[in-house]
Amino acid sequence: MRPHDNPYTPNAGARPPVLVGRDDQLESFEVLLERLRRGYTEQSMLITGLRGVGKTVLLTSFEERARERGWTTVEAEITKSTAFGARMAQLVRRALFQLAPKARWKERAVRAAGVLKSFQVTVATDGTLVAGLDVEAAEGFADSGELGEDLTDLLVALGEAAREHGSGVVFLIDEVHFLTTPELEALIAALHKTVQRQLPITLVGAGLPQLPRLAGEAKSYAERLFKFPRIGQLSPAEAEQALVDPAERLGVAYEQPALEAILDYTEGYPYFLQEYGNVLWDFAEASPIAVEDVGNAREAVEAKLDGGFFRVRAERTTELELRYMRAMAELGPDAQQARDVAALLVRTSEQMGPTRSRLIDKGLLYTPGHGLAAFTVPQFDRFMRRTYAL
Repeated sequence: MRPHDNPYTPNAGARPPVLVGRDDQLESFEVLLERLRRGYTEQSMLITGLRGVGKTVLLTSFEERARERGWTTVEAEITKSTAFGARMAQLVRRALFQLAPKARWKERAVRAAGVLKSFQVTVATDGTLVAGLDVEAAEGFADSGELGEDLTDLLVALGEAAREHGSGVVFLIDEVHFLTTPELEALIAALHKTVQRQLPITLVGAGLPQLPRLAGEAKSYAERLFKFPRIGQLSPAEAEQALVDPAERLGVAYEQPALEAILDYTEGYPYFLQEYGNVLWDFAEASPIAVEDVGNAREAVEAKLDGGFFRVRAERTTELELRYMRAMAELGPDAQQARDVAALLVRTSEQMGPTRSRLIDKGLLYTPGHGLAAFTVPQFDRFMRRTYAL
């Protein structure tokens, strides 16, 4: 088949040609927006899942649907290199200018701009984020220096401005698990206050599987403030649809054994399906795509995954961290006890505790239970075993 016709999209956060298996989450988001529009309260959403299951794609789909319904949307990705307070100031400023041009701001929007100026001056001193606001800081609001209180003032002011302008604001935030405990606590507290005031403002975030635990540790009422839908592998029928539908639009079919071979290798993980489909398209010479084509493409698929998706994560580690993950891989793909991993390294779990903690902090491992750790990347154990010696 011709490479420029290739319908598969194995890129970070790229929307696949057919979005399948996420109807429940999309419906929940629709309900969230509609209830807020009617003045009711509804739980915000924090989507969780492993790497490559489509969390970012889902956030993009939410953003499109919200905009279609007239909502103001602001997107962000949490990183450890950007101060959270300054980042929130950027997002609120963007939301204000989306609500209306400055010349058409109503009373509440002008007030929100003043609160924003107070907040920005409190969290940063260079003044770079207040350019163009041309308002006086709202004295006594968002200027305490306590992030939770100040962010609460800011989001309440933004929510009141949105309501006055007949709109609402959706924050779409990726990699939420990288927030520190005080930052996450502040964000949850601020959202809680907007719920109490029944303001049209909400957060839909995404993060790794430890996010519900982190949120609960930050604020005990987080489980009542958020829904925590977890997304993962597609069912066999959904995985087939993700492969077959884009090809059928171009007049290309799959033999059933070929589909079964791909599903067996990818285990239904969305990113792997897109990667296999993309490589296979260039290997197959004609329709229907046969199981022999799948076998011929396997080495190239694996090389592409190893060279990019897997290796970029492994190379972020120290030698000891890499050895720790290799020992985990030796024990299998499931969550492993810290003592068992340490024993393979001829160490105690206490000695290896700091190494394990650093891997969790880097987003390479998560803790599904006490004393347990698992890879945040599907099939990472396979990669470690075929690439590194124990």
